[in-house]
Amino acid sequence: MALIGLACAGPVAALGTVLLHRMRRGSLTVSMGVLVLVPLAATLAGIIGICGFMYTQQTQAALVVCGLVTLITVPVALLLGRSISRHSVWEREAERARRELVSWISHDLRTPLAGIRVMTEALADGVVSDPAEVRDYVLRVRGETDRLSGMVDDLFELSRINAGEVRPRREPVPLRDVIEDVVGSPSVRVEVTEWPVVLGGERELGRALRNLVDNALRHGTVTVRAGVTGDDAWVTVDDECGGIPDDDLERVFEVAFRGGSARTPGESGAGLGLPIAQGLVTALGGSVTVSNCGSGCRFRVTVPRAPQVGRV
Repeated sequence: MALIGLACAGPVAALGTVLLHRMRRGSLTVSMGVLVLVPLAATLAGIIGICGFMYTQQTQAALVVCGLVTLITVPVALLLGRSISRHSVWEREAERARRELVSWISHDLRTPLAGIRVMTEALADGVVSDPAEVRDYVLRVRGETDRLSGMVDDLFELSRINAGEVRPRREPVPLRDVIEDVVGSPSVRVEVTEWPVVLGGERELGRALRNLVDNALRHGTVTVRAGVTGDDAWVTVDDECGGIPDDDLERVFEVAFRGGSARTPGESGAGLGLPIAQGLVTALGGSVTVSNCGSGCRFRVTVPRAPQVGRV
């Protein structure tokens, strides 16, 4: 009986092995389903062979058991395969983003470090001796140092967001106070008819809006608007960047993404401002979206309003 069962189950198992080998580069979900079906089919073939290919009560019982096992295990295998596949895709994307971030951060760090090295060597070797030139070099070194400090602060903030350590205090915050603290340039126009009170952390919301405004100021005049829709308050930041290609709109909030524009030494930061803004707003229970609008693009921040909101 054992030899007969092995003779009937063996070819089925071998066929399943070949099939799985050919599917190794295909869908993981389908492969998990086949992986469950192969031993069931081999077991059923062995039982039928032992029963002499006769439809007996034992065969009937085996069919019922295999059918019940199939109904339970196959859906579970498909769900497990889909979950593993999604996790694998996420890990690959995370690894790609990590490598890209490291590469771009290294590029951005080399530029100010090289400038600091050249200027400090010139000062140390006495190449620059005129007091005015010495002062200019010192100010330039300080500026490059501030750039490096800003990059480190952004990396630390992003690491806190990714680790889930940003937990803003949920307290009423007048949106007017936040925007007035953020807007400090004559190139920014504020057009608001109603100032709502939002529910969230003033520091987190201010940092997010400041990142959006600073990003928009690179492209000319900026217009900030605010208002209320239902239980939410919204803030829009419009710039004059000329629009974002449709293929890039979904990637705007990716870490270190800067589209197809050339990277120049004059650029500050490391492409972390928008991801940080999105992470902070998400921690506040809100959302950030981007769309093309007029001669530029519009970033829209939506956050919950505070209970019993009155006009400020």
